[in-house]
Amino acid sequence: MNKKSPLFSIENREAANTSKKGVLANHRCPVPVLGYCSPVEFYPLTKHNIWPINRKNIKGVCMKASLTVKMFLFVFVLSICLVAVPNPATAQKVITLNYSNFFPAPHKNSVLAEQWCREIEKRTNGRVKITYFPGGTLTPAAQTYDNTVKGIADIGESCFAYTRGKFPLLEVVDLPLGYKNGVVATKLVNEFYKKFQPKELGEVKVLFLHAHGPGILFTKKPVSKLEDVKGMKIRATGLAAKVVTTLGGAPVGTTMGETYDALRTGVAEGAFAPVEAMQGWKWGEVVRYTIQNFGSAYTTSMFVVMNKAKWNALPPDIQKIFDQVSAEFAVKQGKVWDEIDKEGYAFAQKRGVKVISLSKQEDARWAAKVRPLLDEYVANMKAKNLPGDQALKFCLDYLKANQK
Repeated sequence: MNKKSPLFSIENREAANTSKKGVLANHRCPVPVLGYCSPVEFYPLTKHNIWPINRKNIKGVCMKASLTVKMFLFVFVLSICLVAVPNPATAQKVITLNYSNFFPAPHKNSVLAEQWCREIEKRTNGRVKITYFPGGTLTPAAQTYDNTVKGIADIGESCFAYTRGKFPLLEVVDLPLGYKNGVVATKLVNEFYKKFQPKELGEVKVLFLHAHGPGILFTKKPVSKLEDVKGMKIRATGLAAKVVTTLGGAPVGTTMGETYDALRTGVAEGAFAPVEAMQGWKWGEVVRYTIQNFGSAYTTSMFVVMNKAKWNALPPDIQKIFDQVSAEFAVKQGKVWDEIDKEGYAFAQKRGVKVISLSKQEDARWAAKVRPLLDEYVANMKAKNLPGDQALKFCLDYLKANQK
């Protein structure tokens, strides 16, 4: 720059000094630089006087401003990075599963199963979502186990008896051991699983098992003695079919959902099941008699299982929640079986279904008649190198100790 310019003239310098001694002496002007204000001395701006006298101050201010800009940019970029990085606690993907159940939607066992789903969702704080399919709408009852193994259903509930022969050791639970209530039957099947850990269930994760109250006979004509059963077409599946044969009847292999029409049309003249079927499956509308043959009463054990790969993919903390909720619902399930048995009696009574209680002597006859099935089970398990004798003893001892 030309040093003869008025900007650097002696007159201008003196004017500036005079100004500093006057009104504008010590005048400071805040200069905002990206949020930073630096006090810098300036001359009063005139057409001859536009340059500050202290250029060293200006150089310092610029250095400070440059440092401030760099710091600001660093903080800004850092904050963007922190915002962009997702929080692990909130970024976890929701695990979606489905649940297939053969019980129809209005059935209390189905209602309880859906409550299990919602409880899982609640305790996992929404990290797991389960779509519930009742009434065999996702998988047919007899195929639910295999379809859960294949992954068509992530979680499945049905009866072991629908795939007879696939679960040999567990068949002992379904034998006519003289069951009296669902609470004990459900406790028994879960304790049995814990003790023996049957390899036949190794393809899935067992969440919990349950079993209904006493399986007894319902007919369209009166039965008070063994001779009345001879030749009668009676609905039964699994080992219950053998009970029918042993008692002299002819088994009809329909599922629970198919049995109403079988009874209504005469394809079946009777059926073995727990009393809850009178209301839960509406059998009380198509049968006329309930036969209380408790000495030969059986149960049907059922499963709530999960696809093994889906289970292994769950985080450990969620697996723990599944186990906790399942243990709680196994207890609830046993109680529900007994509650709905009472409701079944009431439903049938309102529709004129009569109850026939076998005499003590006749009940003993029926029990003796089915006893060979227990011995046959032990022999069959021995042929398969399975501990059938231990399994049967465990069940009989458990019932004796826990059943009144």
